[in-house]
Amino acid sequence: MSETATSWGNAAELLAAAGVEEDVDYYRSFTSPDEKAVLSVAQRVQAAWAANDGDVFADCFSENGSLLMQDDQLTSREEIRSYMTQGFRGIYKGAHVTGYPLSLKFLSDGVALAVTEGGIVLDGETEVAPQRRIRATWVIVREGEGDLRLFSHQSSPING
Repeated sequence: MSETATSWGNAAELLAAAGVEEDVDYYRSFTSPDEKAVLSVAQRVQAAWAANDGDVFADCFSENGSLLMQDDQLTSREEIRSYMTQGFRGIYKGAHVTGYPLSLKFLSDGVALAVTEGGIVLDGETEVAPQRRIRATWVIVREGEGDLRLFSHQSSPING
């Protein structure tokens, strides 16, 4: 374990292991090693969207992970994989997501809750359209030896 690793791990190492380049600006004011490690999950999700890769996206989730996407409640990694693979071939083809953290709380030794704001940028667009702005909650869990995954992700539209 490196000298900068914490109970949640080292963000740069976690991202490198996933083949994702760390965006240090993403963290904003959440700069403790544990906060950065937790927020590395969101960076992995953004990378999966940028690659339009449903497998990589689903692998960010726990086996029994939950994703509320619009009106669809998905309750397993395999449901998420199928839904997003289909979405990246259809409505989300060429899309990516962007965002930033608003808050982060450690609920226990192995559970953290993050709130982010951002949205989906469809193919051909340069920014999030007002109707696709969202605020999202992320329940991130530590599984096994430093493996961080999403247990639950839910987003809601921001009106106004």
